[in-house]
Amino acid sequence: MRVTVCSARLTVEAAVLWPGYHWLTGDREGSSLADNKTQATRASVTAFLNAIDDSERRADAKKVAAMMRNATGCRATMWGKDIVGYGKYHYQYASGREGDWMLVGFSARKRNLSIYIMPGFEPYGGLLEKLGKFKTGRSCLYINSLADVDETVLETLLADSVATMRERYDVT
Repeated sequence: MRVTVCSARLTVEAAVLWPGYHWLTGDREGSSLADNKTQATRASVTAFLNAIDDSERRADAKKVAAMMRNATGCRATMWGKDIVGYGKYHYQYASGREGDWMLVGFSARKRNLSIYIMPGFEPYGGLLEKLGKFKTGRSCLYINSLADVDETVLETLLADSVATMRERYDVT
């Protein structure tokens, strides 16, 4: 299976450089699914969002949550203590190692919103040029505030990334 890792706009074939390593979850080949660092939980997404101290960050998080629900048609699930995820896809390495991860997600950090675009950013260069002020890392889009970006472009980016993931993986 081909796994792609994106850092800024540089793409590296993770399957070649780090066989058996899932770059986002930190899973290593041969470990059990229970060893995943971050797993879906039954924690309340609403409680998580309402507990965000900064009122602007809380409002932005709720707006991003609505965008992701619209893009996926899925209800939100907490992944670990501070990631809100939508949908789920199943990945499997050539070694047989496999697991599940969110289709798209975000976390409201103190410094920014971290938005997880699972296919990476290589396919979306044109959209990123129109998005506004942001930073990227691997498959993370860092936005200080929704006021810094074009929300329509962000919605398109989310929808396109979800469509890409549905083409590539077994999505639930």
